[in-house]
Amino acid sequence: PDDIELIGIEAVGFSKRYDLVLTSGGVGPTHDDVTMAGIAKGFGVNLIRNPELEKRFLLRYGDSINDAIMKMADVPEGTAVIDLGDNSFPLITFGNIYIFPGIPEYLRKKFSAIKERFRSASFYLKRLFLNANESDIAAILNAVVAANLEVTFGSYPVLGNPEYQIIVTAESRSEDALHKALDELLSRLPKGIIVRIE
Repeated sequence: PDDIELIGIEAVGFSKRYDLVLTSGGVGPTHDDVTMAGIAKGFGVNLIRNPELEKRFLLRYGDSINDAIMKMADVPEGTAVIDLGDNSFPLITFGNIYIFPGIPEYLRKKFSAIKERFRSASFYLKRLFLNANESDIAAILNAVVAANLEVTFGSYPVLGNPEYQIIVTAESRSEDALHKALDELLSRLPKGIIVRIE
């Protein structure tokens, strides 16, 4: 709801628990646009008039500027403007919180403008299809997992498939670490149980 106290509590809680927080809406000129006030209250900072936003709104609206429009230039102290763009509301951040406009078209445009900020290194993935029971490979898999901390493994039984009974996945951000772990696993597994590798 449009509740300053609750928005503040949620913003602080999410900011502590997650690397990135994206909000949507509540940044316009009306009485129910209270995202900025909520974030400011939650983090115990003042709402301040951002000079960059103030200038933008003065240029955009000229003689038709009013208090409602200038309300959109009031942001939590410590906010950074990261994209002015060409629509009504710029994209701003407060710490790890990205404050997006709520209109879906604007939100999509803003996210598209900054999406590369969120790109991380690729994950490398391999899947082994095995004709065995999990209990047959558990000790081998556990030893390989313990020796290859940069690689995440999963073991998934498959019922009713005559070709294979387990899919083992291995993934890592490091291609070298993945290949090393996979080579170790393949060297330890009985050759007859390996159906295929993808």
